[in-house]
Amino acid sequence: MRAVVQRVSSASVSVCGEVVGSIEGPGLLVYLGVTHADGPDQVAWTARKIWDLRLLRDEVSASEVGAPVLVISQFTLYGDARKGRRPSWSAAAPGPVSEPLYDALCDELIRLGAEVARGVFGADMQVASVNDGPVTLILEAP
Repeated sequence: MRAVVQRVSSASVSVCGEVVGSIEGPGLLVYLGVTHADGPDQVAWTARKIWDLRLLRDEVSASEVGAPVLVISQFTLYGDARKGRRPSWSAAAPGPVSEPLYDALCDELIRLGAEVARGVFGADMQVASVNDGPVTLILEAP
């Protein structure tokens, strides 16, 4: 499981011109990619890491201040562009595998105490954000 986590002042996601999820910061925007070997252990680790990571200003975590989290599914995080001009997506898990894990990660964040906004899995989404800092990290679940 791979997550790109950005510290934001605000973020929203739209589908067909309609806002389907938004947060007002300070908060975190998370792009989540799932690979074939991922399962419940990676979900638990990633959710805990996102929630407890001291990424906000003054080195506080989202859990310490109740910061909201917007989670967007993004299979392209597993794109491989080392050869040729067309990326390969073979490392990304297919929708029937990755969608339940995306939902599980959002549910685990909620269980931990997060206010979670979501994109629409598999949709063509437009994401708008104001990156605060800017601060962006890549997390890779063990």
